[in-house]
Amino acid sequence: MAEPGFFQIAVLALIQGLTEFLPISSSGHLLLPSMLLGWPDQGLAFDVAFHGGTLLAVIWYFRRELVRIIHAGLRHGPLHAEGRLFWLLLLATAPVGLAGLLSRDAVETYTRSVPFVASASIVFGLMLGYADLRGRRDLGLNSIDWRIALLIGLAQMLALIPGASRSGVTMTAALLCRLDRETAARFSFLLAIPVMLASSALQAVELIARPPPADQLLLLGVGAALAAVVAWLSIHWFLRWIGRVSFQPFVIYRVALGLLLLLFLA
Repeated sequence: MAEPGFFQIAVLALIQGLTEFLPISSSGHLLLPSMLLGWPDQGLAFDVAFHGGTLLAVIWYFRRELVRIIHAGLRHGPLHAEGRLFWLLLLATAPVGLAGLLSRDAVETYTRSVPFVASASIVFGLMLGYADLRGRRDLGLNSIDWRIALLIGLAQMLALIPGASRSGVTMTAALLCRLDRETAARFSFLLAIPVMLASSALQAVELIARPPPADQLLLLGVGAALAAVVAWLSIHWFLRWIGRVSFQPFVIYRVALGLLLLLFLA
């Protein structure tokens, strides 16, 4: 199998950084170049680099808030406002962790196809549009309780489906739980951190057993750095923008992308 070149890695890093935190599915978008253009699989090492880059971006963006949340959670427990958020994030993470361990092979086997990704993009995009239009959006971050956190966590299990979008399904659930748009996005981004930490740790263990060749190290670093910069900008832009506008442009994009893919295959 041919090794990926700089152009392929740069494109995939841009896709990963741009789509990881937007409600449009990074996994679905990353499948498309190989499916439609016949690109070789970039391999585990580059998957780790891309995910590591986006993980560093979200941690760095919320670094001050994370320090407060973790400190309050460990020192004061769930009765403290920010401490409660720490434990709610852990509660919301548990369902997808269990689902990932039980269904990872099935998801890899039966859902990695263009028609499936296209259909998931349309269906889950329409669900996001419905939640955005019908949600009351009158609750903030301090209003999240264990029931809301658990519902968002259960919804996050759907993110295992390529094309569904982890950010998309968690924001959809948050909107249906009456959270305002900015709170829905912020909780989704914070919730991404423990999920991505666990996923990256599992990938890193696999990578240790199959380390990349030395001549790929520079390319790995470039991919990780590019994904990190683009992801940070994506988070920053999205949080500034979503409080003033709706999710509907993302809904339109997802439906249009899905229809184009289905027409392409017709």
